[in-house]
Amino acid sequence: MVLDNLATSLRETIRKISNSSYIDRETVREVVRDVQRALLKADVNVRLALELTKKLEKRAMEEKPPAGMAPQDFMIKIIYEELLSILGEPSTIKIRPPQKIMLVGLYGQGKTTSAGKLARFFSKKGGLNVGLIAADVHRPAAYEQLEQISKQLSCGFFGIKGEKDPVKIVQEGGLRRLEDFKVKIVDTSGRDSLDMDLIEEIKRVKKAVEPDEVLLVMDATVGQQAGPQAKAMNDAVGITGVIITKMDGTGKGGGALSAVAEIRRPCSS
Repeated sequence: MVLDNLATSLRETIRKISNSSYIDRETVREVVRDVQRALLKADVNVRLALELTKKLEKRAMEEKPPAGMAPQDFMIKIIYEELLSILGEPSTIKIRPPQKIMLVGLYGQGKTTSAGKLARFFSKKGGLNVGLIAADVHRPAAYEQLEQISKQLSCGFFGIKGEKDPVKIVQEGGLRRLEDFKVKIVDTSGRDSLDMDLIEEIKRVKKAVEPDEVLLVMDATVGQQAGPQAKAMNDAVGITGVIITKMDGTGKGGGALSAVAEIRRPCSS
């Protein structure tokens, strides 16, 4: 499972702290090295891992535990707080119709599947009618996949098969044809790598859609480029949240955590 190794390593570190008879400078440095090693092994961005562990060491050296708290428990508390700081607040998808949601991300990250999961959420939880818009004009069978998902969920669907301009799909049909739907979810194109063509395309689509939410969909197994990719996407279209997919895989997961930390946006899976 993604992040299992990180969790195991951190549990060992916590156990080491709990079993310590006292916390001195050498113990703090040893713990900091353990946490840093665990983060790097999990593929967390090197800069982020160093920043986090520097803060951890500074706090552990300078701050005093509150009255009644053992130094060991205080050290564990600091580790928890610093790890939580890179993740931010967990995302809670808000049901506030009418709502337009745009999904962005690279190829193979799980955007189309996530569109279906979001549609099911709004339909089941909020009792809302949902429309899916097929604006991925590059990936073969993207139209058919989203259409099939819409049939399975009994929700609205719009696309123009063979059309290569996603803005035309959104403007000429997607939003007008699905005007009566309380929630509209736009599935956009990806690329094998982040490039200016993709950035310009999603900028144009965002301008046409004027979404309430722009969600970055990212595979949990993505590596060290996750942070820069997330930053570039955020700079281009203003990401409001991150969906991490494939959490049941065998990847390390640190790249996705780095991406969330890079743009400081709520995260869900």
